[in-house]
Amino acid sequence: MQKIIILDFGSQTTQLIGRRVRELDTFCEILPYNKFPDGDPDVIGVILGGSPLSVNQADAFRIAFDGLRGKYPLLGICYGAQLMASTFGGAVENSDTREYGRANLETIDDADPLLRGIEAGAQVWMSHGDTITCLPDGFRAIASTDKVVNAAYRGREGEKLWGVQFHPEVFHTLCGTQLLRNFVVDICGSRQDWSPDAFVDTTVAELRAQIGTDRVILGLSGGVDSTVAAVLLHKAVGAQLTCIFVDHGLLRKGEFDEVMRHYEGLGLNVIGVDASEKFFAELAGVSDPERKRKIIGKGFIDVFEAEARKITDARWLAQGTIYPDRIESMNITGKVIKSHHNVGGLPEKMNLKICEPLRWLFKDEVRRVGRQLGIPELLIGRHPFPGPGLAVRILGDITREKVSVLQEADSIFIRNLREWKTDDGDTLYNKVWQAGVVLLPIQSVGVMGDERTYEKAVALRAVTSTDAMTADWAHLPYDFLAKVSNEIINSVRGVNRVCYDVSSKPPATIEWE
Repeated sequence: MQKIIILDFGSQTTQLIGRRVRELDTFCEILPYNKFPDGDPDVIGVILGGSPLSVNQADAFRIAFDGLRGKYPLLGICYGAQLMASTFGGAVENSDTREYGRANLETIDDADPLLRGIEAGAQVWMSHGDTITCLPDGFRAIASTDKVVNAAYRGREGEKLWGVQFHPEVFHTLCGTQLLRNFVVDICGSRQDWSPDAFVDTTVAELRAQIGTDRVILGLSGGVDSTVAAVLLHKAVGAQLTCIFVDHGLLRKGEFDEVMRHYEGLGLNVIGVDASEKFFAELAGVSDPERKRKIIGKGFIDVFEAEARKITDARWLAQGTIYPDRIESMNITGKVIKSHHNVGGLPEKMNLKICEPLRWLFKDEVRRVGRQLGIPELLIGRHPFPGPGLAVRILGDITREKVSVLQEADSIFIRNLREWKTDDGDTLYNKVWQAGVVLLPIQSVGVMGDERTYEKAVALRAVTSTDAMTADWAHLPYDFLAKVSNEIINSVRGVNRVCYDVSSKPPATIEWE
């Protein structure tokens, strides 16, 4: 299968490059900058992503180009472009004025295959403090802005090597899709034959070959990812699959019983496990977000280990891990954005092998696969929900009382999103990518009746997105926010203040922890 390799130097937008390539019906793989798969015959091109580092830093991430240059078409983006220019004899210097935000390509060599179909004046998105002040010998500029002479360049005559100092992967670069299409399809020669629809048949065959007659345990969460993984595995191995749905006490109000009913309707063999006492005991007094995630991740493994002993012939543990989970858990710069409890392997004592049927898919691709499998829209259209549940929406330590308060407030918010009709007859729930309530670790003064109160504050969070890698805060109607705020304060004992989060990702994340 043809693939584009995207080398990750630590940029937050590297995943977006992957999404744009997938949208061109071309498979791609994001790898750490120093993990290029030498000898892989399926590689048809390489993209070098951005980085928070400067190429002039002593600890800058560098690669050996000997095995890449001349063998594959290369496209450097921002840091990737500066790295190639610097490595091949050019100069990269700190700019007097950091260029960040929208810019326009004032001059374009539209005869160059990378820029074909892109006109002068095209809007691009810049985000860099360094700039390429001198190109290597034989290289030439193919696009400029009013501030950046070498906004885009190409290598020597006949060489399939290009660099751009702007970010074609972000939506603000209006010509970005065209540029990436030019590179992936026209220059690299992609056949554009990879799609989530074709993914089902291929993956079912691979799962049957991988698993054989072994028994599989799958951890269900009630979310889209694990549900699609379960139905895909069920299609492949049928009764060999046993699903375990763990109630860690941190689910939404009534979610455990509701989801169990849905799974029965899908014909899945599901064991429900109430492990809430265990999780609350282990989380007692813990406030650090990463510790909470680690405790919950280990807790899931402990529960699966106990259940695995009951299913004596189980050989595999399947998980709904998707591609963004794996990428966010990678340590490229020495810092993890956030750890995911379903990434990182299992203790050897479990004696189970891992199966991750969705490990190459982004969230919207998971939904497309789910529809291809015939899963009801009620399950496919569910908002993403974090694996650690409400633990990462309670800032500070976890108690049953706090969870109960948050469940009530969250239930009101989600119900109103489902009920509120938009002008086109849809609901706000369907217009929003993800929504939830966050319980804040503060109390504030209020007045109810003639009495002073000193109670909890909550924050409503709703975002729009296509893939969760970037997100904008949802511009919900004021009347809707007023209704939700009034209902929460009047109905949820212990809450006297409701706020609305108007931060986007980046710089914030969707979840608060």
